[in-house]
Amino acid sequence: MNPLIARYQQGSGWLQTVLAPLILLLARLWAASVFFQSGLVKISSWDSTLYLFEFEYQVPLLPWQWAAYLGTAAELLLPLLLIAGLLGRLTALALFGFNIIAVISYPLLWERGFYDHQLWGALLLMVVVWGPGKWSLDHWLSQRWHGAAQSAPNVRSNAE
Repeated sequence: MNPLIARYQQGSGWLQTVLAPLILLLARLWAASVFFQSGLVKISSWDSTLYLFEFEYQVPLLPWQWAAYLGTAAELLLPLLLIAGLLGRLTALALFGFNIIAVISYPLLWERGFYDHQLWGALLLMVVVWGPGKWSLDHWLSQRWHGAAQSAPNVRSNAE
């Protein structure tokens, strides 16, 4: 094999094993911090939150009270799962959907904060597509489960 191609492949392998988990961790932390901080703001001024959900936000399919409670709960709980990397793809997908609903529900975002929401959506999609990475509870649990399954003795069933 050509030495130049071999070095390129070696460098690509290093990026995949070292840099990719770091980038996925940073993506999880960045997106999670944004949503968690938003949830903290909502609970710190609950009367304002209720007002916004009743008169400003136009959440589809849900009564405004439900939207206020469910939205705040999602912004406080899902980021914790995302940081830990527990159910990483599912959690990132839920936050991605939450992000879309936020943009749809609050028309002023199109003028002021739409680009931020695009960035957060891209970070969350990275986690949906590639998973939460090696530095996550999903990876740790997978390693433990597969390791335990491989080290378990081969037990024959009664049907044999």
